[in-house]
Amino acid sequence: MTVATETHTLPLRQLLFKDLEQEFATTRKFLERVPMEQAEFKPHPKSFSLLHLANHLAGFPSWGLDTLKVDVLDFQSDGTPPKPLGTREELLEHFDRTLLEFKETLNQSSDEHLNFVWTMKSGDQVFMHQPRHEVLRNGIISHMVHHRAQLGVYFRLLGLPVPTSYGPTADEF
Repeated sequence: MTVATETHTLPLRQLLFKDLEQEFATTRKFLERVPMEQAEFKPHPKSFSLLHLANHLAGFPSWGLDTLKVDVLDFQSDGTPPKPLGTREELLEHFDRTLLEFKETLNQSSDEHLNFVWTMKSGDQVFMHQPRHEVLRNGIISHMVHHRAQLGVYFRLLGLPVPTSYGPTADEF
């Protein structure tokens, strides 16, 4: 599916993911500030620990890559979850490495590939069955922004400066 503009037709990847660079760069700024000495902090018993949340955020590029590389992600048959990353350096290295591969793969993706109906499941239980481009927008980018905002709340509760996302924060004004 392509969309005509006044001068030319844009591929779906360019139309839908113009903000990709900004969103991933902002997420990296948050990961750079993760206070590892407070890795076990949880604002509520039902919340992720700070380290678990940081690992979750660092994993979004690799989940985007999985969305582009496989047609069905089945948690029941696709092995064990990755080992948690324990240092800021590990978080950033994993994030940077998988983001580079994700962006390269996305840039090679055709409209047909992005419109393919992708599935996430565990055995017979289907969690997602949507076109790839919707999974990338909602399940990867928007989902990452949601958890990045949570990390900002953790920073605020710990008395740490919150990085700017879409404009200055009270800490960077």
